[in-house]
Amino acid sequence: MYNNLTSKFGTNDTSILADLFSVFSSNAFVLQSSYTGTLIIWIKREILIPVLTFLKTTSKPYIMLYDLHGIDERLRIHREGLPKSDFTVFYHLVSILRNDDILIKVPLLEQSLYLPTIVSLFINANWYERETWEMFGIHFNNHPNLRRIIMPKNWNGYPLRKEYPARATEFNYFTLTKQKESLAMEELLFKPEEWGMQKHTKHENFMFLNLGPNHPSVHGVFRIILQLDGEEIVDCVPDIGYHHRGAEKMGERQTWHSYIPYTDRIEYLGGCINEMPYILAVEKLAKITVSDRVKVIRVMLSELFRINSHLLYISTYLQDVGVMTPVFLAFTDRQKIYDVVELITGSRMHPAWFRIGGVAHDLPKGWDSLLKKCLDWIPNRVSFYVKSALENSILKKRACGIGAYNAKEALDWGVTGAGLRATGIDFDIRKARPYSGYENFDFDIPIGNGISDSYSRVMLKVEEIYQSVRILEQCLQNMPMGSFKADHPLTTPPMKEYSLQHIETLITHFLQMSWGPVIPANESFQMVEATKGINSYYLISDGNTMSYRTRIRTPSFPHLQQIPYVIRGHLVSDLIVYLGSIDFVMSDVDR
Repeated sequence: MYNNLTSKFGTNDTSILADLFSVFSSNAFVLQSSYTGTLIIWIKREILIPVLTFLKTTSKPYIMLYDLHGIDERLRIHREGLPKSDFTVFYHLVSILRNDDILIKVPLLEQSLYLPTIVSLFINANWYERETWEMFGIHFNNHPNLRRIIMPKNWNGYPLRKEYPARATEFNYFTLTKQKESLAMEELLFKPEEWGMQKHTKHENFMFLNLGPNHPSVHGVFRIILQLDGEEIVDCVPDIGYHHRGAEKMGERQTWHSYIPYTDRIEYLGGCINEMPYILAVEKLAKITVSDRVKVIRVMLSELFRINSHLLYISTYLQDVGVMTPVFLAFTDRQKIYDVVELITGSRMHPAWFRIGGVAHDLPKGWDSLLKKCLDWIPNRVSFYVKSALENSILKKRACGIGAYNAKEALDWGVTGAGLRATGIDFDIRKARPYSGYENFDFDIPIGNGISDSYSRVMLKVEEIYQSVRILEQCLQNMPMGSFKADHPLTTPPMKEYSLQHIETLITHFLQMSWGPVIPANESFQMVEATKGINSYYLISDGNTMSYRTRIRTPSFPHLQQIPYVIRGHLVSDLIVYLGSIDFVMSDVDR
């Protein structure tokens, strides 16, 4: 019965479906075929909690709530075989032991937009449900504090609904009146009672302190309200959304090609790494296969940006703790990497260089010699930072044991990347689910000893730099021959010389650049091991020149949600050390 599930429904582990059918009626489920590579099951609202509870407690459980969000289905044309739905909420669960995912979808009608909260089952659902509520207007009953999380409190409308404008020119002119300014300032006032916090106990008064949103140690426009007993943190509330840019909404208005520059800016330190999941997801939809040369070039650019991001992370972490010199030296190292990136792509921080079906152009002359000089430089500099600063006994006493959590807690909060691997869990997407030819590279995944704390997370990133250097050396020594773009009608624009000689090719070029390629209707999904954890794109095509739904799951969002749980009982100075060790940027959070 389940033999064809791998090809038809894209799942590696079909046993979970048999287990579900043994507990629930098979009539309770509708299976959806897609290019996501995951099992997609539609269920009714009434059995949501029982099904999720079963999946979390079964053998080899789906232990992590990876993502939760919504889809406005009302204008979608291609929904053959799917349950009637005006809005859909999906729950993306991950099983580490199975190395497999499952997507649970719940259809909702417009006059009945509510679901039970699952916060008691998956604690990290809190922020995801709040964001889904404010973006789509879907209510989660019994949520502990269902309030806006990214948009201002006085915002009108639900931005990810289809009727909500996608361009600023569709709005009336904005005018800032004294009344609007006063209202906005009033809404920034923190009221402890709204968050279940007490201003005092019988014997003591608490102080409430704003850290941020403009503070060098919060690494962006990020605000944390601290409830303090002296210098001890009793509780805190992270406040995000100060530069929300609507990247997911932009995905509904940009053509498949023209959206690529936006991907660079989701996490602005990752560069080409952030292009990778989007490009691979679109290529799945279009059934495009690229050459080995393209795969290796993409890996090479990704690892260069990984090192670049890690160098900034390590040096700014040391700066937060009080070590000033490395941050200045590390920028010299990063410029050497940017020189290689600029030679190859023509740009530095945001290349927007990957293309659907390939890359923008082939490798230029001299790329190999410049890359070799860079690889000869980086390892010695990293060793210098370790010996001069990271192995310092004062720093180790300052960081070890601060912001610590174990494997279960990491999975509960949806932690990925070095923060998860520091707990001893060996889960790196490049190895667990290889993409773009990573299976052909020889490298190791640094793993911690069971507890993830502010020191172990940094040291794992150091080891990851050395492993990225290994990968880059293999790219340097074994760059395949071949084309830099696929021979496919939906791929990168045709060669210029062909466009100048053949009218049909010129027309194709014109249509792709103005309207964009028409990508077949379906759904696809792609994870990558990004600089700060797992980054992924979930794309829905309705057979059009742009995406119907673009869902971007970033690692920094769940990592910041974990802050209150980890930092309670610590000192304010410990919070700075902990924040520096998370490795986040607010563009990755607010999207």
